[in-house]
Amino acid sequence: MLDISSGRNTGVTTLISLSDVNVSLGRRPVLTGINLDIAKGEFLCIVGGSGCGKTTLLRTVAGLVQPSGGSVRIDGNAVVEPRQDVAVVFQDYGKALLPWRTAYGNVELALEANKTPKEQRKAIIEDLLTKVGLGGQGAKYPSELSGGMQQRLQIARCLAQSPTVLLMDEPFGALDAMTRQALQDEILQLVASTGMTVFFVTHDLEEAVYLGDRVIGLRPNPGRIGIEKDVSLARPRNQLASREDAEFLHLRRKLFDFIQETEA
Repeated sequence: MLDISSGRNTGVTTLISLSDVNVSLGRRPVLTGINLDIAKGEFLCIVGGSGCGKTTLLRTVAGLVQPSGGSVRIDGNAVVEPRQDVAVVFQDYGKALLPWRTAYGNVELALEANKTPKEQRKAIIEDLLTKVGLGGQGAKYPSELSGGMQQRLQIARCLAQSPTVLLMDEPFGALDAMTRQALQDEILQLVASTGMTVFFVTHDLEEAVYLGDRVIGLRPNPGRIGIEKDVSLARPRNQLASREDAEFLHLRRKLFDFIQETEA
């Protein structure tokens, strides 16, 4: 078990803290001994082989799954249920969106939950749609949007919550390479402008290194932290230059070797 304490980030405020977290589904242990501090404004990426508990860990931070042991705290408060200031972007954007609502209506859903006054909603929604590259698309239904546009819409709806924490569960995994890279850069720009803390699950090692300030790798059966790598690549990142950087290649190889070891 690797213990990542708040002491590793001297002078940095810890926002999310997992202490000896264990999760069991039925009698089967899924996660064990997770000790992890995530700094305010950090972009943390989680990788690991299939079935290692990546999504379960994200759902535990979200308050959708309760630990069978240990605790999860955000800003010092125990997470016992979903929080308004924590938004989740799921991989299956098709099921996450309401097909009978337009793009405008899907974003408005979050504002309705926040009880935002109706007279304030139009400006907020139009601004969010523009930020995610859907300006002028508000009247379209999800079925009229491409996969990349649907995922942008899901992100816009999450941003309407004004979250301090954004949890993303392999959000770009089903998209083509060019769309995925475009969305990677867009989410980095949004995070830089808002200061959100991001917990990002991915099976794509290059994506993890490209996006993250730090990458955590999970070992399977049960899931536990097996590797931690800081990413000191200069920001803003560049899809060509960053991926050709010697550190990028070094980190990708270290993570690749780790995954191969865990799947052996």
